[in-house]
Amino acid sequence: MAGGSSSGRSGRVLDCRSFWKAGAYEVPATPTGEFHDALETGDFDRARVHPKFLHTNATSHKWAFGAIAELLDNAVDEISNGATFIKVDKSINLKDNSPMLVFQDDGGGMDPEGVRRCMSLGFSTKKSKTTIGQYGNGFKTSTMRLGADAIVFTRAIRGSDVTLSIGLLSYTFLRRTMKDDIVVPMLDFKIQDGNNVPLVYGSQGDWKSSLKIILDWSPFSSKEELLQQFQDLGSHGTKVAIYNLWMNDDGLLELDFEDDDEDILLRDQGSASGGVTKGQKEIVQQHISHRLRFSLRAYTSILYLKKFDNFRIILRGRPVEQIRIADELKFKKVVTYKPQVAHDSHVVSVQVDVGFAKEAPILGIFGMNVYHKNRLIMPFWKVLQEGSSRGRSVVGVLEANFIEPAHDKQDFERTPLFIRLETKLRQIIVDFWKEKCHLIGYQPIDPQLRSQYKATLKDSGGPGTHVHHRASGARRTGGLSSNLLPETYDDAEAVRLANNGSHLQLSGQVQENNMESEGLDEDLVEIGSSGVLDPNFIEKLSEENIALFSRREELRQRDTQLKQTIGDLENELEETKRMCGQLAAQVKARKNQQHRPYM
Repeated sequence: MAGGSSSGRSGRVLDCRSFWKAGAYEVPATPTGEFHDALETGDFDRARVHPKFLHTNATSHKWAFGAIAELLDNAVDEISNGATFIKVDKSINLKDNSPMLVFQDDGGGMDPEGVRRCMSLGFSTKKSKTTIGQYGNGFKTSTMRLGADAIVFTRAIRGSDVTLSIGLLSYTFLRRTMKDDIVVPMLDFKIQDGNNVPLVYGSQGDWKSSLKIILDWSPFSSKEELLQQFQDLGSHGTKVAIYNLWMNDDGLLELDFEDDDEDILLRDQGSASGGVTKGQKEIVQQHISHRLRFSLRAYTSILYLKKFDNFRIILRGRPVEQIRIADELKFKKVVTYKPQVAHDSHVVSVQVDVGFAKEAPILGIFGMNVYHKNRLIMPFWKVLQEGSSRGRSVVGVLEANFIEPAHDKQDFERTPLFIRLETKLRQIIVDFWKEKCHLIGYQPIDPQLRSQYKATLKDSGGPGTHVHHRASGARRTGGLSSNLLPETYDDAEAVRLANNGSHLQLSGQVQENNMESEGLDEDLVEIGSSGVLDPNFIEKLSEENIALFSRREELRQRDTQLKQTIGDLENELEETKRMCGQLAAQVKARKNQQHRPYM
């Protein structure tokens, strides 16, 4: 069953398990008597936030993986406090056998004050130039976007004090009990002489009330079960368990844990587009630009720009292999862009890596990958319109720390600075295409290069060309290969387009173009229809790419068969050893009988 259900849990789940519909319910009016009681008791000294806001707040995450990325960011920010890993895995709610999504890191953890800041609304102490989180809202929006309920376990060392804290953020509890304010029950313990001693900040009755709520509305049935969750946290760290996960309209979990034991997939997100032939569509399905939409392993492999030295993202028991998109490009070039920020600020210089995707020109993969403070915000952003040959297969990478991301960290605020960046990136792609499109088989835009190109084709007797390239090892992404074509080419390397002994020798040096955001030539931005791809060239490359793909599948099948054969042989060897042992024992017994003296 996708979500697990039983008659005993009907009061502990929401009637509607679809995220986008869970906020639609009637809010009862507060009785007049309660309003006057609140005034008299001074309960209006603080602002009340209705539980419905938890759901409304979480709708900022349109994409479930964006919510997961927020929780990964929290662990990455803890690297400065000694964090070396973040584990993301599936667990089981023992009360109803439904799946839970669990995050666990070995960062510094949170003391009682810190966990209250984490679970309150709109508070953040992250204002450094390196930390990713800054709004103080990520934990609430991300957990509530993934499931209706979340429980936090955190262990911290502050000086000589070792504390354990537990917090429950339960939309189900707030809805089912008709609360008109967000209540977050908390439990705190202090390690004293090896014992877990409760820390009581209010009254003993309040502490017991919090314990009862947590036991009634969490996956755990006793205080002992709660404390067992700290056993694998080590000396410090945090664990977050999200349960009552959201479902789609078909009643299936939005997150798919079943199709791949080493990944978490998004349902209804894997349909491939692009590619003329079946072989091309299969290649499209394996490219990172497609897989990141539904494979968490693929998405997290490019989520951070710089590779970690001593930190791992461990997804369902297997570390995620980080991929630098810039290393996956051929004919790569570096362009320097100097955006005009505030007049009183220092000069900002941004390097943009731009090149052709290795699958060019077979696949029309293109777009800019824009990072902010090492975190991917916009993957394969299409700054050019689709449907034109110009800009085809051009991919870029940059870190834009001079503009601010939106709250969900899947886009940027639409400021004039962002609009100028979009215009500049569009020009960079067009300029790169005009300069280098002939290297992937298109007719050169530059008149001089076009003349040389046509002369070479005439001398060779036709438009057919052949590209000599080096083979490269496959880089695995989510269990599939993202490296189906040659290794990254450098501009300094000679590129030969040869046929029947004739060739066109083209070489160049890597250049850095210093471009200013002002004075853009808008004519360069217009998308034209020139740059026609030679049919014979693309046909040959397509056949070669499909052949490589087929060969790879054959090798994978052969590898599986060999492993099976090895396993069978090992079993036979063990059986033979066992039989030899039995025979040896029988021979020894017979010898003993022969040498036994007759009575």
